[in-house]
Amino acid sequence: MSLLYLVRHGETDWNRQRRIQGRSDVPLNDTGRAQARSTAQVLAGREWGGIYSSPLSRALETAEIIATELGMASPIALDSLTERDYGDAEGSTDAELSIRYPGQVPVEGRESRSDVADRVLPVLTELARRHEGESLLVVSHGGVIRSLLLAVAPGDGKHHDEPITNGSVHSFRHAEGSLELVQFDDPLEEQTVGDGSGDIEEQNAVERRDTQG
Repeated sequence: MSLLYLVRHGETDWNRQRRIQGRSDVPLNDTGRAQARSTAQVLAGREWGGIYSSPLSRALETAEIIATELGMASPIALDSLTERDYGDAEGSTDAELSIRYPGQVPVEGRESRSDVADRVLPVLTELARRHEGESLLVVSHGGVIRSLLLAVAPGDGKHHDEPITNGSVHSFRHAEGSLELVQFDDPLEEQTVGDGSGDIEEQNAVERRDTQG
């Protein structure tokens, strides 16, 4: 068994402005860097087998700050961990997007949640197998973490509309070839290893709180 702790990157200016980031490479702001240091404090005192990251700068810098604070080797960036592609929605606020895509009109070029899960799950499974019996850190994005929740815990609706905040940590267990949710917004209490809709209205209510990247 292996444990994977997925961390959402720290805040960016677009997060603060509530603009959808997606694949746009928006850097951390000072608040985001402070959040990364705070997350590192939460993660301290445990043994980590490695740290991996999305290649987008907001995630990679978050991972670098955490690795430095914890005395770990530099994070390894993996393209498969990048944020969901929001297509034509990127750079827009909720208000702007609702004018361009009213009602249930699908956003042009947006990656589906199932496609996100299909590209992320194999790499997480491979990392878990490579680090059997260890705990890993994976720094990624709100859209990625939400897509994983919907894929591995589809019946656990209480976690499908809770915000995934900047710097938050969410734990998953890999065992017997499958990944399962351990704790949403994990406070890192002691655990042992061996432990999409196209509807813009729905997105405004749920996605925008965590998927501005």
